[in-house]
Amino acid sequence: MDKFKKRIFAQKLRSEGVSIKDIAKKLDVAKSSVSLWCKDIFLSPEVIRKITLDGYKKNLKGRLMGSLMNKNKKINKVNLLQKEAEKEIIKISKRDMQMLSIGLFWSEGSKTGSRFIFSNSDPAMIVFMYKFLHEVMLVKKSDIYFTLQINQIHKPRIDDVLQFWSKLLHLSPEQINKPYFVKVKPKKIYQNFNEYFGLMRLQVRKSSGLQYKMLEFIKRIKQLSG
Repeated sequence: MDKFKKRIFAQKLRSEGVSIKDIAKKLDVAKSSVSLWCKDIFLSPEVIRKITLDGYKKNLKGRLMGSLMNKNKKINKVNLLQKEAEKEIIKISKRDMQMLSIGLFWSEGSKTGSRFIFSNSDPAMIVFMYKFLHEVMLVKKSDIYFTLQINQIHKPRIDDVLQFWSKLLHLSPEQINKPYFVKVKPKKIYQNFNEYFGLMRLQVRKSSGLQYKMLEFIKRIKQLSG
């Protein structure tokens, strides 16, 4: 197609509402040329709306494609990091468990009083600390007991909450104290209402020695890292 025919075809396409960019691409010419050829073309209100709508759709498609590419990029990165973590941490030794538990107690454990007390709302963290006490510190399971703290708005589902903790930790009824209900009304109700299982407090009977030992572990780590 010679230049004259391209110009006539470009004007026809433009009058039908095709964008300058798409015309240039279709005819394999510069956008500046198409703009010059079509500068005097009258565009009706309907054609202008079509051009605007087409531009919006293309822009939206581009944004969606960009979002999808970023999402896939993130997924690939997470998968790579997951594989690296699996290679670096194959299993957890008792020594690893001890050091991790000291860190957790340093952050979330009670530093006062004469009993070992650890509280958290993360079920996995409670399971880990429970396992540490029994397997590393050789505390009898019968000497470990639990008290649930949860807002009173969860009273209607308290049986399900207690059953969740009992099943998760393989607890006997004697190990679970009567729940403590927080009476302050929350300002916000979260979407995961039925997936919240409160804050669990883990305590050990007659554990002044254990409490003192954990505090000495923390003290020693402070000294070594100072």
